[in-house]
Amino acid sequence: MKKLELPLSDHDVRSLHIGESVFLTGRIFTARDEAHIHLLNMKDEDIPVDLDGSAVFHCGPIMRKEGGQWMVVAAGPTTSYRMSKLEPEFIERFGVRAIIGKGGMSQVTIDAMKDLGCVYLALTGGAAVIAARGIEKVNGVHLPELGMAEAIWDLQVRDFGPLSVAIDAHGNSLYEEIGQRVKSKLPFIKGKLGID
Repeated sequence: MKKLELPLSDHDVRSLHIGESVFLTGRIFTARDEAHIHLLNMKDEDIPVDLDGSAVFHCGPIMRKEGGQWMVVAAGPTTSYRMSKLEPEFIERFGVRAIIGKGGMSQVTIDAMKDLGCVYLALTGGAAVIAARGIEKVNGVHLPELGMAEAIWDLQVRDFGPLSVAIDAHGNSLYEEIGQRVKSKLPFIKGKLGID
């Protein structure tokens, strides 16, 4: 189990390998489809947030305001694969070092992560309330006009996780490894079930 402080360096992410557990402390930023599209279409001088060395959380949090301060009610991961077409350019342009989500990413994104020094950290789906416990406070919100789920939330976290290194910065994917294991066992399974 590793504990890392944000922002992350190239060395930080290249020291990680698939299957390891990670806890993050520092600032993370939520960003889903609309946030990705909006930021990629903005001129550099108009970008409202510095994502260099950051962890971007594929999440549409449920928020509430208490005494003028935003609070996170639930912060579960959303399916990352939908951002696959946008992610390579997003990682390169903004210097993102970690993506937090569920379900994995496409091969083109895995290749970009290897080339640019970025990891994919999987968070268990359905654990939104537990994940919110690692969030100490909301530093702010960017692009609020996109709505609660699509806005970019700037979150201060402490020991956020556990997160599993599902895609490392060496091009290895836990999803691919598990898929290969299942495929190698398929003849045995089919034989036991009497399936040709």
